[in-house]
Amino acid sequence: MEFELRGHRALVTGSGRGIGSAIALELARGGADVVVHYSNHRDSAEKIATEIQNMGRESCVVQADLCKLAETEALLGKAGNVDILVLNASVQIKKPWEEITLEDCEKQVNCNYLSSLLLIQQAVPYMRQQGWGRIITIGSVQEKKPHPQMLIYSSTKCAQTGLMYSLAGQLARDGITVNNVAPGVIATDRNTEALKDEAYARQVTDSIPMGFYGEKEDCAGIVRLLCSREGRYITGESIYVDGGKHV
Repeated sequence: MEFELRGHRALVTGSGRGIGSAIALELARGGADVVVHYSNHRDSAEKIATEIQNMGRESCVVQADLCKLAETEALLGKAGNVDILVLNASVQIKKPWEEITLEDCEKQVNCNYLSSLLLIQQAVPYMRQQGWGRIITIGSVQEKKPHPQMLIYSSTKCAQTGLMYSLAGQLARDGITVNNVAPGVIATDRNTEALKDEAYARQVTDSIPMGFYGEKEDCAGIVRLLCSREGRYITGESIYVDGGKHV
């Protein structure tokens, strides 16, 4: 099995760093051209795009703050047509539930849920025209094991996966598969600071049956599979990449 993606063009949101960057690079290794999206870190996004170009694939960077719906709506106009859409970008605001503000809610709902809906609405007509498409939402183990200080984040990830389940059935006859990949504790810059606390880090690893954190590359291979011909008969699935933490 080669998991070949030549002839396809992908947009991976939030792919300038973290899990998104690993996914973008893995899709490029499979032969896809990749649009690298970022919000605030242009330098790291350009670095990923350059790595992709060095593989002989086409790549460009596009900027949009997905917390702002107007910028989300303009994103695909900048990116152009894609037949692979990986919805990876998200926002986490960590605080006790009693302290959550409307602004906290708006940012996370816009980025983690509404941006997915809007981008899918824009991308699907081209996929239908081609008779082929792949949509991957990037969820979280928090769909099953919510962090007590990330109420809105975990809720929006559940909502995003509900979106996936609904659309998988509706788009299957168009040749479009829709799936969710839900990472667990992955060592990225998002949680580096928290995991420096040895007591907290030990508590986290103790909660993972495999006993260690994942690396961002652990999430990339399954996305490539789902986007390939070998994944053509998989749709409407939510696949946890979490060392068993959701069990």
